Amino acid sequence: MDNSLNIPDDLKISDFDYDLPQELIAQTPIEPRDASRLLVVHRASGKLEHRHFRDIGDYLQPGDLLIANQSRVIPARLLGHRAETGGAVELLLLSERTDKGRDYWEALVRPGRRLRKGSRIVFADETQTVCLEAEIVEYTEAGGRVIRFFVPGQDTTTSDDPYSVLTVRQLIDRLGRMPLPPYIHEKLNDPERYQTVYARITGSAAAPTAGLHFTPHLLDQLRAKGVRVGFVTLHVGLDTFRPVEIENVSEHKMHSEEIFLDAPTAELINETRKAGGRVIAVGTTSVRTLESVASLHNGQIEPYQGATRLFVTPGYHYQAVDAMITNFHLPRSTLLLLVSAFMGKQLMEEVYQEAIRERYRFFSFGDAMLLL
Repeated sequence: MDNSLNIPDDLKISDFDYDLPQELIAQTPIEPRDASRLLVVHRASGKLEHRHFRDIGDYLQPGDLLIANQSRVIPARLLGHRAETGGAVELLLLSERTDKGRDYWEALVRPGRRLRKGSRIVFADETQTVCLEAEIVEYTEAGGRVIRFFVPGQDTTTSDDPYSVLTVRQLIDRLGRMPLPPYIHEKLNDPERYQTVYARITGSAAAPTAGLHFTPHLLDQLRAKGVRVGFVTLHVGLDTFRPVEIENVSEHKMHSEEIFLDAPTAELINETRKAGGRVIAVGTTSVRTLESVASLHNGQIEPYQGATRLFVTPGYHYQAVDAMITNFHLPRSTLLLLVSAFMGKQLMEEVYQEAIRERYRFFSFGDAMLLL
């Protein structure tokens, strides 16, 4: 599914830049999760309200439906060494490539120039025992690599190696580290704080961060009020890490991401719309999932599993989402374009300047907006 059509030719990424004081980039998550601030934006009037995330129920009504992304972050950062030279290698796993075969992954690699096709990488545990190996098998259009992992000794039935009984996925979970964005420099003491409380389907290279503000108690409160909650899955991939580097936005190539919307969730959405309730997307990944499915079926929501390259920019007509919960996004990012399409560029600029004036915390561990 490719929806990069209809992007205006004169849309320039430099128009979606802004200056952010470094100290406003949140380095650690706030406790409790719902103590983060919430900037409520009324799109029709332009009115802004400064609240806390725990107050979000004041703006939701019985019959509304929250749709959240239940994808769980994999420990996608792997540190290894080149088998040939011993040089240090860092991998950032982006997505499993089952189309290539078992244990194939797409990844970003450093140092990229030295890791060519056929290069072998070894990964060791804390005792320096090599327990996982990988071979680079091909390049990707986006500048990454396709990598085949294997467990040394699994081909021999007489191996005494305890690691040889583990799968590649189990070893990645054991050896990998949480892939925090490069602008976060503080150590994360509890890796679960980079997961939503409802994350359950493993596969993302980054957290769907708008959902980090929910607590189980807050979700229970909302359900008790008559707000329903449904879940979709989008495994967050390469574009989260990559700003738009081409001035002409229409020339930017969106990376493909896997999405899944099941039949019960489709039914929830259709019931909500029929009854006059609002569909409120938790985060840009939920937005892209819902809008991708709607664009397939002339605005209708039906079950879907597959890939999407949907690129939402100003001028896009939203078909499935009535309101949105989202964090503050990086300058020149596809996510900033998506939010601009929802609230209008002028209002978006006013909102971001207000957030900077009021010292909101930005990006993954930062504060949130509710766009009504």
